[in-house]
Amino acid sequence: MFVELPNELILFTSAAFLIGWLLASVSCSFRAKYRAKKRDPRDDRIRQLDAELRIAHSKGEDSRSGLEKLEDALKETTVGLERRDNVISEQQSKLEKVSGDLKESVLKTRELRSELADRATENVHAEAKIREVETELSVAQASTDMIATGVLDYAFTPEESDANEAANNGESDTASGEVGKASR
Repeated sequence: MFVELPNELILFTSAAFLIGWLLASVSCSFRAKYRAKKRDPRDDRIRQLDAELRIAHSKGEDSRSGLEKLEDALKETTVGLERRDNVISEQQSKLEKVSGDLKESVLKTRELRSELADRATENVHAEAKIREVETELSVAQASTDMIATGVLDYAFTPEESDANEAANNGESDTASGEVGKASR
């Protein structure tokens, strides 16, 4: 089955094959250089778009990280604002409570002042009545003293009344002096 071929033929075929392969690789490299010089403009556009896409992806990643940072800052700011709002609302409720207490205190103070004024008026009236009662008491005491000493005698006759009047005038001046002293 094997045909015996002369050695020369095998060598020539091998040499032809080797030369063909060398020529093909050389021509291929020349064509590649020629193709590199004469590129398709769409390839350049595709490469440019690829580069822009990579840049856009990197900017997008940067933007996402920046967005996450801003969201974190927004959350912190929101929490801070809520805390401040809570503090402000607490302060306002305390202020309203204090102002309500102040109004109540002012009203109570006014009521107490009016009550104090009423009591002072009552006290003045009571002192005046006490003085009147003391005066009446001193007059009554002086009268009883006169009756007890016999200076005043209500059981008298008309003749005795003239004599008693003269005697009483001298003594009544003394009794009215005593009454004045007692009222002081």
